[in-house]
Amino acid sequence: QVQLVESGGGLVQAGGSLRLSCAASGRTSSNTAMGWFRQAPGKERDCVAGISWSGDNTYYADSVKGRFTISRDNAKNTVYLQMNSLKPEDTAVYYCAADVNVRVVTTGPRSWGKGTLVTVSS
Repeated sequence: QVQLVESGGGLVQAGGSLRLSCAASGRTSSNTAMGWFRQAPGKERDCVAGISWSGDNTYYADSVKGRFTISRDNAKNTVYLQMNSLKPEDTAVYYCAADVNVRVVTTGPRSWGKGTLVTVSS
């Protein structure tokens, strides 16, 4: 089992930036892909980004392309989500996820963090 702990959420004005971090521990391996999901009140939890172990395979939801960047530092077992040009509709609880590859981590990951709240004011 992989344990995931998110940090970096908070309140930001529209147009601003935030960087989320997710520290992984436990049964991580060189095949562990990582992802970020978000869930707004009353809405489903959707994937916004995913990244392979090597970093050469990434996925972005259309709604965040060009604004969000996912990256990882395997030496620190940490994945990041740099969020720029934030909009009020980006307000959500953001969850970190982990699984064996990008396809699985972006569609049905088995390991989840507890989430961090991002609020974007207009």
